[in-house]
Amino acid sequence: MPPPGDRSPRRTARPQLSAAGLPSSRSAARRAADAAAAPALQHLAELAMRLLGTAAAHVSLLTEVQTIAAAAGLARGLAEEVPLDEALCSLTAVSRGTVAIEDAAADERVAGLPAVVSGAVAAYLAAPLVSREGRVTGALCVSDPLPRRWTAEEQRVLEQLASFATAALELASSTTAPVQEEARRLLWDLSIASAGVGSFDWDLTTGQLHWDERLVEQFGYSADGFDRTIEAFNDRVHPDDLERVSRTLMASVEGGTDFECEYRVQLPDGTSRWISAKGQPLRGQDGRVERLLGATLDITGTRAGEAAVAAVHEAMNAAFFALDRSWRFSYVNTHAERLLQLPREHLLGASIWDLFPASVSSDFETHYRRAVRTGEPITFEAHYPAPLDAWYEVRAVPTAEGLSVYFLDITERHRAREAAMAAARRTALIADVTTALVEHLDAEEALRQLARLVVPDLGDWAMVTLVDDDHPEAGGRPGAASARGLRDVGGAHVDPSQLPLVEQYARLRLQALRPGAYLLQALAEGRPVVVPDDATAAVAATLSTPEAVDLITRLAPAHGAVVPLRARGRTLGVLSLFAGPQRGPFGPEELATAVDVAGRAGLALDNARLYRQQRDLASGLQRSLLTAPPEPDHTHVAVRYAPAAEAAQVGGDWYDAFLQPGGATVLVIGDVVGHDTQAAAAMSQVRTLLRGIGADGPVGPADLLGRVDGVMRTLGVATTATAVVARLEQSEEHVRRSETLLRWSSAGHPPPMVVRADGAVVVLDGGAADLLLGVLPDTERHERVEVLQRGATVLLYTDGLVERRGQSLEEGLERLRSVLEQLAALDLGADALCDAVLSRMLPGPAEDDVALVAVRLYPQDRPRPPEAGPERLPAELDGTGTAEVVGCP
Repeated sequence: MPPPGDRSPRRTARPQLSAAGLPSSRSAARRAADAAAAPALQHLAELAMRLLGTAAAHVSLLTEVQTIAAAAGLARGLAEEVPLDEALCSLTAVSRGTVAIEDAAADERVAGLPAVVSGAVAAYLAAPLVSREGRVTGALCVSDPLPRRWTAEEQRVLEQLASFATAALELASSTTAPVQEEARRLLWDLSIASAGVGSFDWDLTTGQLHWDERLVEQFGYSADGFDRTIEAFNDRVHPDDLERVSRTLMASVEGGTDFECEYRVQLPDGTSRWISAKGQPLRGQDGRVERLLGATLDITGTRAGEAAVAAVHEAMNAAFFALDRSWRFSYVNTHAERLLQLPREHLLGASIWDLFPASVSSDFETHYRRAVRTGEPITFEAHYPAPLDAWYEVRAVPTAEGLSVYFLDITERHRAREAAMAAARRTALIADVTTALVEHLDAEEALRQLARLVVPDLGDWAMVTLVDDDHPEAGGRPGAASARGLRDVGGAHVDPSQLPLVEQYARLRLQALRPGAYLLQALAEGRPVVVPDDATAAVAATLSTPEAVDLITRLAPAHGAVVPLRARGRTLGVLSLFAGPQRGPFGPEELATAVDVAGRAGLALDNARLYRQQRDLASGLQRSLLTAPPEPDHTHVAVRYAPAAEAAQVGGDWYDAFLQPGGATVLVIGDVVGHDTQAAAAMSQVRTLLRGIGADGPVGPADLLGRVDGVMRTLGVATTATAVVARLEQSEEHVRRSETLLRWSSAGHPPPMVVRADGAVVVLDGGAADLLLGVLPDTERHERVEVLQRGATVLLYTDGLVERRGQSLEEGLERLRSVLEQLAALDLGADALCDAVLSRMLPGPAEDDVALVAVRLYPQDRPRPPEAGPERLPAELDGTGTAEVVGCP
């Protein structure tokens, strides 16, 4: 087990142990005596580990080296002999007292020793073995791989057990009765003081039992009532346990093996208590067992507690098992037997890693080891594969004995949760698809979005096919479907590296489809078609070209489904879904979701088709109402119209430009309130009135607007409109100075803007605008005048360019002024300037109709550059706008 925390080796100064104060190398007699004492020492090591609740215990003897005389628990893996400078127990000999170390890695005296560096020892407690001559001959040690605090009571118990070990060594090395009797007395005294531990010595030669006071008391005898015979022992052993205990005793005596047994003692008052007994046989000079020496412990409370705990564990609804420090099952309740699918006889004593190999390197092992390492309980969920094939909720609680594990089979709960999550994902997918399709009125772009949205929720890869309007299925007409009029317009793959294969397959598959292909079936029948298992082979059989077969083989779908996109009795497309073997076949829920998604996509496609038809009609009507501008000398007039993207209706925005008698150029921009055919009709009337009156004579802008307002009242044109009328004039003096006079009047319309020849932008607000047309015909109208240098550009526009949701008119005007300043440096012609302004001001779909009129005044000493139609935008502007722009009709 790796040590907790930082266990990097550190060699630090530590007290040095001189061999001068230790026994020299052991003689043959000494080795024989130590061997004779080994069973007793082994018993003491195990008893120390049990009483103190540690992972390891051992008895070490010190000469020129440390020798392990007995070991229990994890200490069984220690080397038999260790040099003194690498031995933890040498510190005990130097101090000649008990050594307690809570965290060895943090203790500079021992941090660099191999046992600490390896992580085997983190907490360490050792009591010296001191002979009658006062020499330290060894130590009784306990240790844990995790840091812990040692209590004073624990130190006292270990010191007493160490004295017990010393007595056992003295007893084994001496054959004189006084010494043996003294050692036996010491053992008895120690056992009386060792928290309920009694001692016994059965002399097989004489048949006498020597019990200490504690053991006599445990068997319910008085000091005078115990006659020291084996019969007295048998009289107190519970009748149901007597045969087993006697058999175990005789096996130990006859075989010279350790005695270990738990049994009940029946007391005179009818009650009983549980005794745990351990003993070691001692052989005489002839090799036969002459004595059995050992100790007992009253475990009635432990047994009662274990029985109560077992009863609780058996009664609980949760499965429970306990693991010892070697990861072996030490307890399993009935629920655990059922869930683990093994009987407890097979589980108890076996390693969890051996019985359940799939848990190795899994979440189970990771969390179990973490709980033991940190000493903190942990709760987690994990799946164990076949044969269990179940999800478990696990709580692992570290204990002194190992690890307690409580777990529940939550497979059904996990499936329900997965189903709920899948339903939530499907709902979210449908919402995302709906949102994406609503945002796109372009059918092909919407379908490309659809392919990306359904992967990976509905499949590993997908393709979307569009049915052209002239395809028989598009009109809902029955008949055998064919690939004519079909186009694959979108594809997506969960693995980006496979997307090129999908795109290649999309280019080839429609031309390669054989009659009866699954896609054509879905088109003809108007219902989903599920591709049989081994979709690769099934689809390949419907393809006629080797190239298409090769591509579907490389894409290797295991499952497939084809779902038509239908709306209002029409089939407008097909969604093809494919999945690899890891996903499994398409289930009813997935198919239902796919049909729902396809239905929404079909409805969005049909709405886009209807919108496109209506918009084309409206746009054609709008263009028919607008005329091409004139082309005066040294002046270029450019016009643009961008209809609103969210409505397929004729708008009320208009522009106009015409020449008056005398050569002045009149520019008009206007907007009739409304977006319907009535507004378009009213706009046509207002535009016609203004154009007719203005072209009849040299009428100024304010007078022209006043006359139109009066005629509207006379003819009963019940509408209101904003407008700006501007006239470009030149006298001989203006021509000599290369100037043009701009005279304008506004009827509640946004102000014109001028880009001067030097790049400066001027907003021609001229103060408060006059009233709208159609409000108060007799209102006084005003004119403003601006002198322009040749090379300037005048821009008229409708409010759709500067007003948007979340943006005020003032903010829009400032933004337009800023855009014109940026474009001024590019010295664009009128057409390019109009396109650039629309691109910058309308980066997304237009919310309202927009009309533009731009006039570029060229110097009269050089000819006007030819500007027939829209110019190509500079590279930095090209493609940035999305508005549909209508130029000169």
